[in-house]
Amino acid sequence: MRAVVITRGGGPEVLEAREVEDPPQLGEGEVLVEVAAAGVNRADTLQRHGRHPPPAGASPYPGLECSGTIVALGSNVPSRWSVGDKVCALLSGGGYAEKVVVPAGQLLPLPEGVSLTDAAGLPEVACTVWSTVFMTSHLSPGESFLIHGGSSGIGTFAIQIAKHLGIKVFVTAGSEEKLAACKGLGADVCINYKTEDFVERVKQETDGKGVDVILDNIGGSYLQRNLHSLGVDGRLFIIGFQGGAKAEVNLQAVLARQLTIQAAGLRGRSLANKAQIVSEVEKNVWPAIVAGKVKPVIYKTFPLAEAAEAHKLMESSSHIGKILLIP
Repeated sequence: MRAVVITRGGGPEVLEAREVEDPPQLGEGEVLVEVAAAGVNRADTLQRHGRHPPPAGASPYPGLECSGTIVALGSNVPSRWSVGDKVCALLSGGGYAEKVVVPAGQLLPLPEGVSLTDAAGLPEVACTVWSTVFMTSHLSPGESFLIHGGSSGIGTFAIQIAKHLGIKVFVTAGSEEKLAACKGLGADVCINYKTEDFVERVKQETDGKGVDVILDNIGGSYLQRNLHSLGVDGRLFIIGFQGGAKAEVNLQAVLARQLTIQAAGLRGRSLANKAQIVSEVEKNVWPAIVAGKVKPVIYKTFPLAEAAEAHKLMESSSHIGKILLIP
């Protein structure tokens, strides 16, 4: 089969589509998926640099989500899955290929009304957002929610699901075009972080109280300002370190306002934990997608051979929504 190989650590040019060995024999509870499309995620660019290696036993090829068709079943796969089923899947790696092995617990049925290609842009964002701000931070209807990077794949999904659940949504983004896209998806308060102080704007819009939950992909450089933006019992969930992993912070606000700081990734979790998240996503998010309340926002698709171009676009941060690869 063809797959994208990281030939060495470095820039996008180290990605090469090559003929490689077919995936290994299916183990218990695994299925083989013929890939229709794969989502490109920022974590893939970190893996390319050698900073986000695949977990033990995972495919060496990048790609944390895909859509496609089940072409073979291993032993003891739940009876709901059959050869020929159209699915999308959360992966530990291997999405940038023509075929990939998937634990059955990480499969999701193709949602009605979504094309097989576009569905590749759903698993990683849905599982990340649901497992963090909903399953862990318990973001609830009537609360307020600040999303940094509102125009990213995660941001565009988070806006839609939060609005669907009756939550007031604040976003930051770095251009008027990105802010307009966020507004179009339902964001209530759109803040240009290049021209405005998001802490001041949040305070202004909440009568000085602050928001209930923040989803943050920046990390260190935003930590103190995020704490200042939270209200009493506020929860900060960190999912990335685009602004560095270190910060000097005054913790007084944490004590005074009973704040919680949380952080987690998805890739390194156990199979059982991933299966639980996927099951919760199917139960809570899939009905909203089928009802047309939440849609995948796809910015651009590239053929597998142009994975380097897809990574250049991802790292330029000029996109709005998801970038996909098509084998």
